Amino acid sequence: MGSLALQVQQGLGRDPYTGEIFCFRGRRGDLVKLIWHDGVGMSLYVKRLEAGKFIWPSSGSGEAVQVSAAQMAYLLDGIDWRNPRWTQRPAKAG
Repeated sequence: MGSLALQVQQGLGRDPYTGEIFCFRGRRGDLVKLIWHDGVGMSLYVKRLEAGKFIWPSSGSGEAVQVSAAQMAYLLDGIDWRNPRWTQRPAKAG
């Protein structure tokens, strides 16, 4: 957590203790780490997908990208948040 907080502070120029959630993706794209400070202590959430990769937002300049809570939920579920669709279709009508 300390090294990620340092990346937030030095790499992004942001304060990791403001309560914002900062999300980092692993090199292979199947792992994310989220850190946030809740006023009492630093928390870390790690998730690895069993299959596939996280659809990651990108900026043209390589800077941090803000996402909404709904987009973050899609991202953590492994759903393409740019074009969310219900992928499970009913087998029969009726």
